Parts: sequence; C-alpha cells; structure tokens
Amino acid sequence: MPIKDSAKKYMRVTARKTEKNAKIKGQFRSAIKKTLEALKADEPKDAQEWFKKAQKALDKAAQKNVLHKNTAARKKSRLNKQVKAAVKK
Repeated sequence: MPIKDSAKKYMRVTARKTEKNAKIKGQFRSAIKKTLEALKADEPKDAQEWFKKAQKALDKAAQKNVLHKNTAARKKSRLNKQVKAAVKK
C-alpha cells in the first residue's frame, strides 16, 4: 500500500480509469462477438446490424484513447470484409 497521499490518490484515479476503460472495451468486444456469431449462424441481416453497433463502439473507444485509432480502423475493416462476404453469398 502506498504511504504518500499523492500515491493514494493515484491509486484511486487508476481504479476509476481502469473501470471506465473495461466498460468501453466490453462494449466493442461484445458487439464484435455478436457480429461474428450472426455470421456463423448465417444471418447476414443481423450481422449488418451488429456491425453498425460494433463500428460505433470502436469509434468511441478510439476517441476516448482506449484503443489506438489505427487499431480500431483495422478491426472495423476486417469485420466489414467478413460481413460483406456473407451478404454477397
């Protein structure tokens, strides 16, 4: 345990930020997972709906510096590629 007050405060701040970041990560991860599940179940319409939600969640995560913007772009691109292939089938 920290002894100095500034270190104690930093621990509280870190705990708050960790909780916030975990919530944001959970949102985009679950949206991606639902999209992939819809693709696996061969439901392209559902996959498109979940892809829109995943896109929004990834953009927000990048905006709030939880993810790097290029990482978010890469994840969106790969997911979009899979959704487009499923819709085309």
